[in-house]
Amino acid sequence: MDYSKVINHYPDFPKPGIDFIDIIPFMSNKAAFNQLIKDIDANVHCPNVITVEARGFFFTAPLLTQSKLVTNVIPIRKKGKLPFSEGDLCGVEIMKEYGPDQVFFRKSDIAAGTPEGDTFYLTFFDDILATGGTAIGIANALNNTMVMLDGKEYKVKVKEFIFIVEFPDLYDHEKIESIAPVKSFMKIAGE
Repeated sequence: MDYSKVINHYPDFPKPGIDFIDIIPFMSNKAAFNQLIKDIDANVHCPNVITVEARGFFFTAPLLTQSKLVTNVIPIRKKGKLPFSEGDLCGVEIMKEYGPDQVFFRKSDIAAGTPEGDTFYLTFFDDILATGGTAIGIANALNNTMVMLDGKEYKVKVKEFIFIVEFPDLYDHEKIESIAPVKSFMKIAGE
């Protein structure tokens, strides 16, 4: 399916120089949404998927009912959105194309998933790969995290990145691909 016919572009939003890619039209196109979920599922190789609010939730939650592999979707949220117990919440400083930001994940959400050996492998999903600041910042934080499950400590490792749309001219391929392979369903040149 040609997903470029589903999305909308909004030049200079939210500020001049940014080409905002609107993926919300997938939510009103049942055939495109269905196909996209199938494509995401076919490219996920981990039972644990981690995703950034809020648009990432639309496309990963269905994997819990559609995928034979995915058993856990882990949310990454903005400040004040995740209740937590002491020592559970991890903050991550990221650099977005709009400027610096901070997001959070809970170790307990990772530990609710399925480890392989001594590691919780994760598929990182986000809607857009522009500068790579969000993906790199979060992946580096996750790869330096240890979680407890049944009294045993486990490593966390981002095994792959999946995006709906990428701007291949805007990010440092070597930097992100040194963490994990990148898969996207649509490439847009320039911004």
